[in-house]
Amino acid sequence: MLDELLTRLSGHTPRPLRTDARYPEAAVLMPITRCAEPELVLTLRATGLSTHGGEVAFPGGRRDPEDPDLLFTALREAEEEIGLPPGMVEVAGPLSPLVSKHGLKVTPWVGVIPDYVEYRPNDAEIAAVFSVPLAFFLDDPREHTHRIDYQGRNWYVPSYRYEGYRIWGLSAIMIVELMNVAFDAGISMHEPPAGYAAV
Repeated sequence: MLDELLTRLSGHTPRPLRTDARYPEAAVLMPITRCAEPELVLTLRATGLSTHGGEVAFPGGRRDPEDPDLLFTALREAEEEIGLPPGMVEVAGPLSPLVSKHGLKVTPWVGVIPDYVEYRPNDAEIAAVFSVPLAFFLDDPREHTHRIDYQGRNWYVPSYRYEGYRIWGLSAIMIVELMNVAFDAGISMHEPPAGYAAV
């Protein structure tokens, strides 16, 4: 499963952001554990944060002026937020950038990590670190679908629930792209799913 993912991502060209607007840049790391049943590592952000408090997200944040590139930003933020050493990350490649509701251009980077990492969450930013099997998302077990208007078209964004954690928004869009690129999951975000009802 992981070998297929790494091969696909190494040859993947991310979709460019179709806008002339200039946005502040940010990056996130999508860590995947190297094991027989690979898992995607996510965080629950602390409730007191000014943005995305109490939401599920990948470790990441704004690019600092001294960051040489966005991969560096993603790795730096992952170390600051969950104690993941950059040297433990086998970088697979980037996915398509997205604009967050707070006006940040966010680039996701996929990386493979050992399955024995002991995370050290930064209590000021992270309430919990948890993992979800990649196989869970392959079946697209969405709890419901949000319709949003983004870049001039309708997007049907899944909302997943795993062991009490709600995974939605930008994180869900990134996960769908990962599933489609790496495993030909065929999950459409531009056509409503069967049985769709607006929420």
